[in-house]
Amino acid sequence: MKAIGFIQSLPITHTDSLQDIELPQPIAEGFDLLVKVSSIAVNPVDYKVRQNMPSEDGSHKVIGWDAVGEVVAIGEKATRFAVGDSVYYAGELDRQGSNAEYQLVDERIVGMKPKSLSNNEAAALPLTTITAWEILFEHLTIKQQPITDNSKSNEVILVVGAAGGVGSILLQLAATLTGATIIATASRERSKQWVQTLGADYVIDHSQPLAAQIEALGIGPVTHVAGLQSTESYFDTYIDILTPFGKIAIIDDPEQLDITKIKFKSLSFHWEFMFARSLFKASDMAAQGQLLNRVADLIDQGYIKTTVGKNMGVINATNLRAAHQALESGTTIGKIVLEGF
Repeated sequence: MKAIGFIQSLPITHTDSLQDIELPQPIAEGFDLLVKVSSIAVNPVDYKVRQNMPSEDGSHKVIGWDAVGEVVAIGEKATRFAVGDSVYYAGELDRQGSNAEYQLVDERIVGMKPKSLSNNEAAALPLTTITAWEILFEHLTIKQQPITDNSKSNEVILVVGAAGGVGSILLQLAATLTGATIIATASRERSKQWVQTLGADYVIDHSQPLAAQIEALGIGPVTHVAGLQSTESYFDTYIDILTPFGKIAIIDDPEQLDITKIKFKSLSFHWEFMFARSLFKASDMAAQGQLLNRVADLIDQGYIKTTVGKNMGVINATNLRAAHQALESGTTIGKIVLEGF
């Protein structure tokens, strides 16, 4: 089968940073589905792994953590899907990724592809959807309410880096399923317009001091923070603006944080890592498949839309290198997708 892999951690401008290769087609066993990959999306985890986790045995490492495809075989313990099903998923950190024609994935972290979306549109969603859902409802414990209830709660969530992949779905989930007031950060005009269309009640500029902008809104203290980028730069501000017993959840990798600073407001701090369940075979692994199915239903009902930002063509090394380079620039809006081999 065709695949794209790497051996050394090289700058993305190097032609060997990602290479077109051929690999044997894997065989489904246990809880696995064998999926023929149709479309993929690219995430920051892709370039972070490429930069920092070279092959350990000299063979090509295949990465990629977003895919849509068709189930072509199932393991002997798999019961949730059938051959021919169209599925979407983010996969597992410690297994071959989606940058290949065929991929094995544990059925418990797989959802049925939204019927109303194309393969490309659906591929943009799994990793960021799982991440956003776990931030909102497991770490921050934002209260869910019926979709038909348009009333506002007393919760106020600040979403920093809201125009990126995770922010783009998190805003929609918060606007659809909660009564929280949503403050999103964005600095460019296009980004501001993007987050407004996705459900932000207010937009502030993260290139300027946040506290004064939030105070000027006159909506009261922030109760929750979803920190999706540059946590080191904003951590003290989070502590300043949060109400006592407020909650912070982050996804990035700050080098240094003085966690003792949150003590006097009795704040709670959460680090979201969506691979934790699959990496440690948690007893509730199936929660990820369930939430993907829930979001697929919301999409098909018209409440949530895809977060595709750009289609970069067929799945090959040249196009994947371009996708990684775009993500590394830190200026992308929405998700980058690729389709077909």
